[in-house]
Amino acid sequence: MRTVVLLLIMGIVDLSISQRYSQFQWLSHLRGRRWHASWQAEEVDCPLECDCPSTFPTAMYCHSRNLQHVPYVPSHIKYVYLQRNQITGIQDGVFDNATNLVWVVLFHNQLNSDKIGKNVFSKLKNLDRLLLDHNELTRVPSNLPKSITDLRLGHNEISKILPNSFDGMADLTTLQLQANVIEDVGGVFKGLKSLTMLDMRKNKLRKIPDNLPEQLQQLYLEFNSIESVPVGFLTMYPKLQFVRLAHNKLTDRGLPSSVFNISTLVELDLSFNKLEKIPVVSRNLENLYLQANKIKEFSLRSFCSTIDMTNFSKLRMLRLDANEISARDIPAEAAYCLRRVAFIDV
Repeated sequence: MRTVVLLLIMGIVDLSISQRYSQFQWLSHLRGRRWHASWQAEEVDCPLECDCPSTFPTAMYCHSRNLQHVPYVPSHIKYVYLQRNQITGIQDGVFDNATNLVWVVLFHNQLNSDKIGKNVFSKLKNLDRLLLDHNELTRVPSNLPKSITDLRLGHNEISKILPNSFDGMADLTTLQLQANVIEDVGGVFKGLKSLTMLDMRKNKLRKIPDNLPEQLQQLYLEFNSIESVPVGFLTMYPKLQFVRLAHNKLTDRGLPSSVFNISTLVELDLSFNKLEKIPVVSRNLENLYLQANKIKEFSLRSFCSTIDMTNFSKLRMLRLDANEISARDIPAEAAYCLRRVAFIDV
């Protein structure tokens, strides 16, 4: 009789608890129940589909679980890992209980833009990183938090970026849009005052984007259809250090005189284009990639306007292989101008 009463009491207690929890919370309550010798329960608030290790109490690991939806996220969670699942959509309100989220990792899913609520991320005022690469998105999610510093949207199917997609995101430093089908972006990057890295490789751009942020340091535009560089391009963006324009349609006609002769530039990649001449570059440039063009002559004046003991290039790496010149075309004076070069591939 005592056993029956004890079981009834336990059932009543469990029933009262279940009434205070949503469906997903109740499942996570069951998961977290750990019975000790004293018959008392210790709660670990974590959904059945995921792991919440005690060593990282603010992290929730739900990756590679064949999930088709975003599970309930407890309020204390700051880092949620949902990559490599089969999630196709996210409804509004899914993250409303976990407004302190800092990282949301959703790459390698099947996310569809039409199945993502307009305000899914809007209440996450502390969100720092949002990783949505390798999905099936056709547009940038709306109402993104202004707190994001790292946004990854590469390897999707985005063709157009709406003018207000990044409004107010003054803290964004890294933006990855590579491997989409974007043809033009207009001036959508203009307000991104903190942006230092923009990756737009493998798109369908026909020109270098306009109105880039002045703080930009790394610009990756390989595998597009860009034919020219604007006059005064690097003077408009004086902090650019790495510019990669390989695998485009650049010709000598598309490069204004001395457009790359800017002292801040450290690395310039113009390989796999249609150039016939070596462009004039700054003496401070350290790495220059010109392989697989149609270059027919080696012009030392591209590196040094004059040659003496104090006027020499800081170039360390120069690639000229797969062009129409050979080592015999490099003049002897190159030993003075290019005295710091560690490797020349011709």
